[in-house]
Amino acid sequence: MIEQAPSPASDAQNMPDTVTLLGIETSCDETAASVIRRTGGRTDILSDIILTQFDKHAPYGGIVPEIAARAHVELIDHAVARALGEAGLALSDMDAIAATSGPGLIGGVLVGMMTGKALAMGAGVPFLPINHLEGHALSPRISAECPFPYLLLLVSGGHCQFIHVHGLGQYERLGSTIDDAAGEAFDKTAKLLGLGFPGGPVLEQLAKTGRADALAFPRPLLKRDGLDMSFAGLKTAAARAIEAEPLTEARKADIAASFQQAVADILTEKTRRALAGLDAGAAGKRLVVAGGVAANQTIRAALDGLAEREGAQLFTPPLRHCTDNAVMIAQAGAEHFLAGARGDLGTTARPRWPLDEKSAEADPVYGRGKRGAKA
Repeated sequence: MIEQAPSPASDAQNMPDTVTLLGIETSCDETAASVIRRTGGRTDILSDIILTQFDKHAPYGGIVPEIAARAHVELIDHAVARALGEAGLALSDMDAIAATSGPGLIGGVLVGMMTGKALAMGAGVPFLPINHLEGHALSPRISAECPFPYLLLLVSGGHCQFIHVHGLGQYERLGSTIDDAAGEAFDKTAKLLGLGFPGGPVLEQLAKTGRADALAFPRPLLKRDGLDMSFAGLKTAAARAIEAEPLTEARKADIAASFQQAVADILTEKTRRALAGLDAGAAGKRLVVAGGVAANQTIRAALDGLAEREGAQLFTPPLRHCTDNAVMIAQAGAEHFLAGARGDLGTTARPRWPLDEKSAEADPVYGRGKRGAKA
């Protein structure tokens, strides 16, 4: 995580209140670049470019890391040029450059991070290495006034965890999936149903024509205390249901709807417990839901209803900024810059980079690997 540069009181008075910044995101299969301007608590999006790789990965039914890395190399210059062009600004107009430096597919992360470093060196401005998960954590603050502290449910293709966001750079892990992420389970179930890639959004559309109570899928870990989650068993139950009978269109829809409802039930109950454990204080309870799965309307509706029942204020990014994008990376960079951070060109790319590194080192959810705690 970026550490803020300590500043004397006299320096604090001279801190800038506006920053214009280029953000770059290449952690998975989107090559994205964005220019934003942040003044005080307001963010103006000057450009927002996302170049997808769907056609390159579709034949394989999932993301192939080597193909993704090569595609980033081909697309990154175009993304940056388009971002600057749409903003009507030159590289020399940037106050800083921010780029995802982990976690993610290491080949893609390296492409974006090294591009960001080179541009920062060429422009003579700071380079800010950004944790991709922090980009998601701060994404609701792009378009709304979402003050600290808040409870974050980060739910995406690669991550599913509860984080207590105490402030900028201050993150406490409360619970996490112990196996698959929710988005991963969506995509793998969609692949088994023959829905193509990316599977999650297609499964959601198919579920609209199915019955959510057609199959009694399990809700793993709901009888266990705590906020840890599991989706591998649910995915296996869906796979068995797919194999059990001929896959008519009606049965596909029923499986999709029942699977989606099971995920929604798990997330809703675990979020209820997380909210119950929060000290609301004078500001009340705030719930932020971010990540690609936050774009799922059934899950959004379930969490919206929960927030209303629990007296919590719900914040979600616009749908475009739920999935991977460069605006959220620029947002995180801008917030750190305005707080005094000036980056580090010596930063290395990290395939694993927990938001709460202290908890990850002391009590890793997945255990330890050669490169440190996995989550």
